[in-house]
Amino acid sequence: MALKEELEKQGNWLFKYRSTLPIGILFIGLVVSIQNNLKEETTSCVILYEFACLLVSVIGLGIRVYTVGYTPRNTSGRNTAEGQVADTLNTTGIYSMVRNPLYLGNFLMWLGLAMFTENLWFIISFVLFYWIYYERIIYAEEQFLERKFGEKYRRWASKVPVFIPNLGLFTKNEISFSMKKVLKKEKNGLFAMFLVFMVFDLIQESVKNHSDHNLFFISGTILTMIIYIVLKVLKMKTRFLENNR
Repeated sequence: MALKEELEKQGNWLFKYRSTLPIGILFIGLVVSIQNNLKEETTSCVILYEFACLLVSVIGLGIRVYTVGYTPRNTSGRNTAEGQVADTLNTTGIYSMVRNPLYLGNFLMWLGLAMFTENLWFIISFVLFYWIYYERIIYAEEQFLERKFGEKYRRWASKVPVFIPNLGLFTKNEISFSMKKVLKKEKNGLFAMFLVFMVFDLIQESVKNHSDHNLFFISGTILTMIIYIVLKVLKMKTRFLENNR
């Protein structure tokens, strides 16, 4: 099998399991965090650093919210577990600045948590893992898009960066922002973000025999859990979150 075919095959496989494989990294990060806090010379994570880590993750979630809110159904920005789906090619809004904004958002959400471990080598390892992991997914997606959209895709890809946005390329979105779509798609990420930060903080403080837990993480988890439950019920029992696009 040619290398490009092997990379595409790997990318499609990683894409299929992209929601479950990173859980292993989450577990490793928790172990690293515990070991780091067991060391006597390790100082407690100051509150400003904790909020800085959360801010990085919030920025990542914000990028996802902006992307999802302006992305039509079945386009290059929203794919399925079964494989690639794209009726149209996104080239405006955030897609005029970067080709993979959802993965950029994911990276920042995970980076904030990696930073929370306070272990430089784990942070570096995470960045390298993410690069290798999503490089293959992006390669598989771009092979699909190039085959489907041909020259239109090649012209767009030739000027728009893969991962680091070029703000000077921004062009206005062609459709309006859909808050319903955001609430439907991103409620999981919002709740999970606060939940994981809270769990890491509780375990870190327990390991150090401290009781000064971050109340913002706890209250944020409770609030986002309520929001998640309400939106889940609305999705199951009503058509309030249904969107035409």
